[in-house]
Amino acid sequence: MVEDGAGERVSSVLRSARPLAQVMRHPLWCGPEDPVREVARVIGESGASCALFRQDDRIGIVTDHDFRARVATGEVSLDAPVSDAATQPVLTIPHGDTVSDALLRMLDHGVHHLVVTDPAGTPVGVVRVVDIASAEVSDPIRLRTAIGSARSAEDLAPAGRSLPATIAGLREAGVPALQVGAIQATIVDALLTQAVALHPLFEEADPSWLVLGSLARREPLPGSDLDTAMLWADREPDPGPELRAAADEVLDLLAGCGLVPCPHVTSASNPRFGRSRSAWIGAVREWVVEPSQPDALMLAAMVIDSRPVTNIALGAELSTAVTRLNPTTAYRREILDAALAWRPSTGVLRPFALRQGQFDLKRGGLAPIVALGRWAGLATVDTTGSTIDRLQRAARAGLLSPDERDTLVRGFEHIYTLLYDREVRAIRDGTPITTHIRPSELGSLDRRHLRDTLRAVGRVQVRVAQPYRG
Repeated sequence: MVEDGAGERVSSVLRSARPLAQVMRHPLWCGPEDPVREVARVIGESGASCALFRQDDRIGIVTDHDFRARVATGEVSLDAPVSDAATQPVLTIPHGDTVSDALLRMLDHGVHHLVVTDPAGTPVGVVRVVDIASAEVSDPIRLRTAIGSARSAEDLAPAGRSLPATIAGLREAGVPALQVGAIQATIVDALLTQAVALHPLFEEADPSWLVLGSLARREPLPGSDLDTAMLWADREPDPGPELRAAADEVLDLLAGCGLVPCPHVTSASNPRFGRSRSAWIGAVREWVVEPSQPDALMLAAMVIDSRPVTNIALGAELSTAVTRLNPTTAYRREILDAALAWRPSTGVLRPFALRQGQFDLKRGGLAPIVALGRWAGLATVDTTGSTIDRLQRAARAGLLSPDERDTLVRGFEHIYTLLYDREVRAIRDGTPITTHIRPSELGSLDRRHLRDTLRAVGRVQVRVAQPYRG
């Protein structure tokens, strides 16, 4: 990351961490039966961009965009009830969340307004994209809008190809690396969702597409592969061959958008990762019952690290399959052993720890912490969220001490940031992206911090293993 503009970077971090209570606006209310004409007049005179109303047990919202998209086009008349032009129910966000949380939610759903609620769920404010759209976040918002409005592959491809420059710009503006990674994952979700929507077969079949690995945890690196899976409802005859062929076309479209398909064929078009619901659940059950069979632990780990992007309800049956099968203590120990096999390279920067003079920062530094987070997710019966989310839950459950949690969280943030910044520089310089580093590429402070981090992770691994051994 460039080193000038430090004050601007600090300001950016502080802005993104602000609670929404500091930026939200008081809501403007109307009645659901008020005519569009009157509500539009009140919104214009008040300088607001939206109005809320209550209808039955739901809160609705009408925005200036709704007026342009539905009233100006003649779809809804000026004398119609405003509820005819509105969105119900609204998207909400707790008032204690941050500006960063709001941005991710807006990007995830392609909206420009969120209703802020108190702990009881009562609307207490509205946050608009213009309230949080400082210079460093305006590009992803425009990009998300372009993706949502794409009506063909020709429209979608340019939007996708602008993603690397967008995330590089965010990081160089001082947005924290983990926040940029989460934005990157959200934009990839939008590209995948839109590419699926553009294929006529999937509108009828409505399978669930899932992302796997770091994308599922919302912590990808700029050069991360696109790993996908697909799940569809059981029916006769099985539409598998047709759906997998269509998946190939979707993945080709996404490759044209600049996303990198997994070189190991971890994709929805592969029969191993594109299955019916019953076939998926049967396979997961086999992996859990007999984890010693070839690739069983690896495949189960991929299911643990999965997140549905389309047809969420159906996809959740796969993403929660391992925990719902209530794995035995022996299986949990197998997962822990697999996690501990990712040993941090505590001899980093010594000759014997290097290959051809290089150290794999991802495999030797990040992967051991990710693997512990995966085990923690299984042990707490909640595999949702990021690696840091999983480590936080493990500490609350007593599986990690607060010091161990803090060690792992700080280590993850440090190594992830080192990796993210290296890949951002590669994007800007037009050089190949790699997770390998040479000792000479790190300053003395980073070398010492990295060495101390890896040794601390190793100590946590030893301590965690003790109650499960013997």
